[in-house]
Amino acid sequence: MENEKYLQDLADIKSMMNRSSRFISLSGLAGVFAGIYAIMGAVFAKIILRENNSVYNGDYNSYSASNLNSDLAQQLILLAIAVLILAIGTAIFLTTRKARKNDQKIWDATSKRLLINFFTPLAAGGIFCLVLLQYGIIGLIAPAMLIYYGLALIHGSKYTFADLKGLGYANVILGLIATQFIGFGIYFWAVGFGLFHIIYGIWMHNKYERKTAE
Repeated sequence: MENEKYLQDLADIKSMMNRSSRFISLSGLAGVFAGIYAIMGAVFAKIILRENNSVYNGDYNSYSASNLNSDLAQQLILLAIAVLILAIGTAIFLTTRKARKNDQKIWDATSKRLLINFFTPLAAGGIFCLVLLQYGIIGLIAPAMLIYYGLALIHGSKYTFADLKGLGYANVILGLIATQFIGFGIYFWAVGFGLFHIIYGIWMHNKYERKTAE
């Protein structure tokens, strides 16, 4: 009996330390929804490109700023912003709901460190993508987004679930592969931001949230 109590005390201490050093209120379902939004965004982007007679043919020179008029670029940028807003909004809602349900704080020193470590490489990647757009290197924007997003996940995983690091590495590798298939970035984008998120979200939900609910 004393050994069991001792082990239980150790488990409680370990749980308290994890809660104090890691943000564990991230919702797996948020990842699923983010993936769905990304795939929908890729489908709409494909429709927009087709309506504007822009096709993916793997030719780097054919997919450059000279062939991407300002109206088309504006539509794609607005679509990307809409997907981002939906994903972030859903993540905030589900994560806040999960935190309240588990009687956890949504905004503390740990969540601040998570956001700083996550958004620092992400912001650098966003600026780099704008530079690519400025110089008309359109074909490398999708691979760069995947690579920098993956680095952001890896960097931020220190302050939340370690499983997030696997998703980060997967996106980095996918982004590097995408650099060798210029003109097909939209498909890699759909896999990285869409399919990978859905798989990760289901995995996290089954591993952590369903277990807690039971």
